[in-house]
Amino acid sequence: MQRILALDIGASSIKLGEFVTLKSGSLELVNFGVGSLFLDPQSDGDRIPQIIATIKELMQERRIKPGRVLLSVSGQAVFSRFVKLPPVDKEKVYQIILYEAQQNVPFPIQEVVWDYQLIGRGEGDLDVMLAAIKADIIVQLTDAVEQAGLQTDIVDVAPMALYNAVRFNYSDAGGCTLVVDIGARSTDLIFMEQGRVFIRSVPVAGNAITQQIMREFELSFEDAEEMKRAHAFVAFGGAYEEPKSEVADKVSKIVRNVMTRMHAEIDRSIKFYRSQQNGQPPSLILLAGGTSVIPYTDTFLKDKLKIEVDYLNPFINVPVGQAIDAEEIGRHAHELPQLVGLALRKAHACPIEINLLPPKVVQEKSFRRKQPILVAAALALALVLAVWAMYFIKTAGVASEQLQKVKENVAKLDQVAQPLRATESKIAFLQQRITDIDGVVSKRTQWLNILSELQAVLPAELFLVSVTPERVPPPDPESAAAAIRRSSAGHVAGR
Repeated sequence: MQRILALDIGASSIKLGEFVTLKSGSLELVNFGVGSLFLDPQSDGDRIPQIIATIKELMQERRIKPGRVLLSVSGQAVFSRFVKLPPVDKEKVYQIILYEAQQNVPFPIQEVVWDYQLIGRGEGDLDVMLAAIKADIIVQLTDAVEQAGLQTDIVDVAPMALYNAVRFNYSDAGGCTLVVDIGARSTDLIFMEQGRVFIRSVPVAGNAITQQIMREFELSFEDAEEMKRAHAFVAFGGAYEEPKSEVADKVSKIVRNVMTRMHAEIDRSIKFYRSQQNGQPPSLILLAGGTSVIPYTDTFLKDKLKIEVDYLNPFINVPVGQAIDAEEIGRHAHELPQLVGLALRKAHACPIEINLLPPKVVQEKSFRRKQPILVAAALALALVLAVWAMYFIKTAGVASEQLQKVKENVAKLDQVAQPLRATESKIAFLQQRITDIDGVVSKRTQWLNILSELQAVLPAELFLVSVTPERVPPPDPESAAAAIRRSSAGHVAGR
């Protein structure tokens, strides 16, 4: 069972849903929350802090744990364009689409995050949908989501997520179906016909009603929004009886004026779709979005457009968990189709799979995927170092013990060696005395040996009568022998 978090950040509200995948392969909604931003569209200075605070409140209130989340952003912030390309080789598709993106996106391509989707082939041409958003906008949103405790996994566009949800739940719808998603700042029109799709946003939506109420009653944006929620409905017009409440009467007429403008935009878009996209007229209109629940909106559009109108149900093929209150899901079902479309990106292959995830987040996501490996490698390295450190500590301990034992043995041997050294000294002294005595003994026979040697060299008729020793410095051996010969010869001659 896989847990899937989906987050839809709109102009005036934030929707957070938690899904799980079933064994059958389908999805089930198990938890959701809707939070209002109450932001004046004329001042976006506090939008990011308000988004962070609202996401945190929803997570805390609904007890949704942090994790990876699929994010959808408003279609108004995204530039989308449908282009037809001539049939080319698959290897050249990206280069041609990149060129088309550079030509069609109204910003430098290096300042945007963009993606494309191959919609289908018609008459040999390649139908391509381009989507681009300013990089700083999407980075702000993903940073806000991260600060709220979630990690962005995919960035989808609300109309495209809505398209995936409708395709999944209304797979048997024939002909052309028009989805009208009436939000706060804009209304997204999605034409669906036999695998084809055409998306267009018009700047007429719920905030137009709020702003007219602000001017009519001189109220703040928040007060005007509350009045709209309390009294708004589409006035019948003509001969119908007016409401008894003057406030409700004025508000209903304001709503009708805005809805009349919206009808004109829808009618113009249908004509454009038929003439420029060669599409068929819609046979069914499905309403979605927070503003679509203003009473009699479906009746008004049905009367004006002469087309069957119904409210979109994103839970035809997506079951709702038993823990969710039926009345609560009924009140918010029209606001949740984008969450269903986002969750389907994880559970099934979807017709449109745009991803506007910023490169910065992609790198962080790649790092997070590698992080367990890096952590494991770091732990392994730390373990190896710890083992080596323990080995060296153990070895040092053993060496220290051995050194201590050696020192103890040396000390013991030194104690034994001291008397031996004294004995060796005495022996050396005695040996020297013996040597000296041997020398003295050898000198006792020295003269006898000398005389014997002299007698041996004298002639037979000569013999020694007396010998007188003289102490002279010892000469070199040759000089000594010559002196001895001279002395012997003198004594002989004298005798």
